[in-house]
Amino acid sequence: MEYMLQVNKDPDEEVALEACEFWSAYCDAQLPSENLKELLPRLIPVLLSNMAYADDDESLLDAEEDESQPDRDQDLKPRFHTSRLHGSEDFDDNDDDSFNVWNLRKCSAAAIDVLSNVFGDEILPALMPLIQAKLSTSGDEAWKEREAAVLTLGAIAEGCFNGLYPHLSEANDKFPLIRSISCWTLSRFGKYLIQEGGNPKGYEQFEKVLMGLLRRLLDSNKRVQEAACSAFATVEEDAAEELVPHLGVILQHLMCAFGKYQRRNLRIVYDAIGTLADSVREELNKPAYLEILMPPLVAKWQQLSNSDKDLFPLLECFTSISQALGVGFAPFAQPVFQRCMDIIQLQHMAKVDPASAGAQYDREFIVCSLDLLSGLAEGLGSGIESLVSQTNLRDLLLNCCMDEAPDVRQSAFALMGDLARVFPAYLQPRLIEFLQVASQQLSTNLTGENLSVANNACWAIGELAVKVRQEVSPIVTNVVSALALILQHAEAVNKSLVENSAITLGRLAWIRPDLVAPHMEHFVKPWCLALAMVRDDLEKEDAFRGLCAVNPSYWMQHMNDQVHTF
Repeated sequence: MEYMLQVNKDPDEEVALEACEFWSAYCDAQLPSENLKELLPRLIPVLLSNMAYADDDESLLDAEEDESQPDRDQDLKPRFHTSRLHGSEDFDDNDDDSFNVWNLRKCSAAAIDVLSNVFGDEILPALMPLIQAKLSTSGDEAWKEREAAVLTLGAIAEGCFNGLYPHLSEANDKFPLIRSISCWTLSRFGKYLIQEGGNPKGYEQFEKVLMGLLRRLLDSNKRVQEAACSAFATVEEDAAEELVPHLGVILQHLMCAFGKYQRRNLRIVYDAIGTLADSVREELNKPAYLEILMPPLVAKWQQLSNSDKDLFPLLECFTSISQALGVGFAPFAQPVFQRCMDIIQLQHMAKVDPASAGAQYDREFIVCSLDLLSGLAEGLGSGIESLVSQTNLRDLLLNCCMDEAPDVRQSAFALMGDLARVFPAYLQPRLIEFLQVASQQLSTNLTGENLSVANNACWAIGELAVKVRQEVSPIVTNVVSALALILQHAEAVNKSLVENSAITLGRLAWIRPDLVAPHMEHFVKPWCLALAMVRDDLEKEDAFRGLCAVNPSYWMQHMNDQVHTF
């Protein structure tokens, strides 16, 4: 440990980085913390010193970029839409450039983070005098020291929250990277301040954090705008309904940012608006809020062509808004629905003949449009009938369900399931075709993207089954066989597919117990285990109805073995 401490100060950054890895590894191995505690007074200054930006750090290159400079195409990061998935999978969609490259600065911050979780407020006596000294430095040459101090406060937020939160403040430094890291640091305290919501001081501090981030949304520096928007999106996810009292001022700041930002940061505003809609849901459905939110978005929607890739994040944003507003989205639904239909048709043409279509094929347009149509179906409920009745969506959707691209099929089956829930009669003319193509997804090679396709197809079959009842009979035996295999090999597939398989199996058993019971001996134990893990809701209730409906004689023979499983 003495050796590692010395080498952590090596002038060769690669050597220092390897030594710095030791501290996190030591803590992760849960070795005696007493040995490390003795070193803290000497270790902490080294880590803090290494958290300052190196002169050649690539993050410094565009730090001074002003908001008035238009973004070039090469400035825009590639973006990837995550197709709609029904179930309990979590996705990490943090694509912030500033956290992609591992270096001594970030390794030192990670080590401080781990130490704060091991020792809690005990490290503050050694740490806070150093932080306060760095924060109090002045002059242009010392900005990296001030920035490192703010980064440190964010790194220890989780472990030292109780000792730190009374002293939180917004860094309003003239150097953009200090304002930028200030946003990240404030977001790190967000969820802990929310937990202190019953405490008047905690709520007061949360309001300070919120208003600090909103002010930084309107910063004139692009890097700060990006950091503020990303940090605010994090706070939105943590705060949820705690944001409701502040919705008016939040929307005003977001839409002001919407009017200021260049193309790259505009994408992050869309994400922040979508996250806000996901967080507050129906609370957004107030005339005063919609008057602030919708006109600028609709105006941008009308400016962009059907082949403009800047439409992607706007489609995603509208998806969240339509789900949040529910029937309140009805006044905006018709043009949005028609635009989605036009985009899907244009892409189908471009796939065959790009020259005639006047656009290059890009399946992401189809995926985003299908997901927005799903959002409309979920939000409008049976109100979707007036939009789809006289259209060829049914035929387009069936084609998408048979597309060679997994992400297109995944989103298509999500829309199939959403339509099955709210307007099953629309699928009726081609019902058997939809059921057959969905059932085929359950017996394909269930790896990679095919897992998510199978997940949505399985869910869609179950949703359709409870609506059309006996009409699913032709596919029941094949689907039961496929779902039995999935449950028998549950450890090889994701949690969401296992849960949806158990639910759909129960729904089919409820409708056709005579077709399901003969196969019970092959899957009853893993079925019971899977159902036990499903959250309590109407889908689980359906599944247990099926469990009770299957051949009673089977249960009389085997219940003694299974009761212990439960």
